[in-house]
Order: sequence, then structure tokens, then C-alpha cells
Amino acid sequence: MRQLTLLFVTALLLACTVTRPTAEDWIPLFNGTDLTGWDIKIAGRPLNDNFRNTFRVEDDMIRISYDDYESFDDAYGHLYYRQPYSHYKLKFEYRFTGEQTPGGAEWNVRNSGVMLHSQSAASNDYGQTFPVSVELQLLGGLGKGPRTTGNVCTPGTAVVMGDTIDYRHCISSSSRTYNGDGWVKAEAVVLGGEAMHFLIEGDTVLSFKQPQIGGGFTRRSGSQDHWEQAGFTDSWQNWVKREGEILTEGYIALQAESHPIDFRNIKLLDLSK
Repeated sequence: MRQLTLLFVTALLLACTVTRPTAEDWIPLFNGTDLTGWDIKIAGRPLNDNFRNTFRVEDDMIRISYDDYESFDDAYGHLYYRQPYSHYKLKFEYRFTGEQTPGGAEWNVRNSGVMLHSQSAASNDYGQTFPVSVELQLLGGLGKGPRTTGNVCTPGTAVVMGDTIDYRHCISSSSRTYNGDGWVKAEAVVLGGEAMHFLIEGDTVLSFKQPQIGGGFTRRSGSQDHWEQAGFTDSWQNWVKREGEILTEGYIALQAESHPIDFRNIKLLDLSK
């Protein structure tokens, strides 16, 4: 009987060892020291011109700061990680700080985002304000009622909600409102061209399918004038021709659109391996 018991315990231990999950190999995208591995593109400025020191590294954070600005002057900018990804989890923490830069649009108060499946920094037209991408929109509370974060916005893109292509530029999540300057944890689960899921503080607040080119600038107006208003002076016709193309991969970019914001603990789990 004792021998049978020992055999049973041994078999149970072996089974536990076999089924134990392996540790997830999260990759830090930010080294905490400098912007190695990232590209900068600010509307109306050359590639990698860090205009007025907008993107800074301080205390293990990437800080989007406007201390050197007198006025925002539509200097929309993005900081792009240089490697594209397709299937992955992205997690980070963010916090809004201080006051909005003078000259910023009213809707950009405590407003920023992380662009997913984005075009590259180098492929932006010179004066382009936003990359064609799917935005994980980050909003801070204004002390005036609900204001969700972890929403999706679609510059030059569209997503499928349920079984229908949804051409709204921004679609609200189910998150609670986060007032003040505290850190908020966010995560995106990106499954190529199949689906994306957004999480805030560990809770799934928004899911959608089939991110694709179209909507945004295209559905509002396919005219050259409208695209040029958004800074697409050279590439707009190409994007119009690609309407309906499913986005299966792209770059990750942090957004700068007039309100100071900090990012830290930016990590990625590559699900394609």
C-alpha cells in the first residue's frame, strides 16, 4: 500500500510539473534612460526633430512636456517604437499632469493616446497631424461627470463592433472616470487583423474586430481638400485606394497633442512566438 501511495504522489507531482505555465517573456520597450529604439515625428518638422524638447526622459519615465512652448500651434506629435508587431500584449502606466499648453484645442484637455497598427514615423507626410492607425485613447477626468478612458479612436481607420463596421471616429469604453494626476494601468491585447481588447486597471473595457483602413478621413470626405487639412499632402490618394484593407500589423506610437502626460513601465509580450 505504501509503495502505491508513493507512486501516486510521484505521478501527481510530475503532472503538476508538466502543466505548470511558463513565465511570460515581457519585453521592455523603454530602457528608462533615453529614447533609443524610438522615432519622433511632429507635424511640420523633420523626422526625429524633437521640437522644443517635447519628448523627454526623466526618472524612468517618458514625459511629453510643453515647458518650452509659448503656444501649441498644432504641433501634433508621436513617438514611434521602431519595430512593428502583429500579435501581442502591450501594457503601460500613464498619468496626466499640470495644465494644457496654451493654443491646444478644448477637446485635447487631458487627452492623449497610444497608436496601434500605425504607419511608420518615416511614412508620415511632412505636415501630417495623426498617423493612420487605431488609437487606444487615454482621457483624464475633468471633474464634470463621467469621462471614460481606454476608448478607441480611428484616424484613417474603422473597426467592426458586433457584426457591423463602425465609422464613428471615437467609440467610448465602459471604464470608470479617473480624475487627478494619479497613475493608471492600461493594456491592449492585439490579435493581428482579428481583434483588439483594451483593459484599464485589469478590467476589459472595450473589444472590437477587424481594424481596417477607411473611416476617419475617408468616410468623412474622400476629397483631396479634407485629407490636406489633416496634413496628407502626398499620400492621401494611396490611403483612399486601400479602403477596406484589414490592418494586420503596425507600429506603436505615444501621442503628444497639447496636454502633458507621462508614461512608464512600457512592456510588450510577443504572442507570435
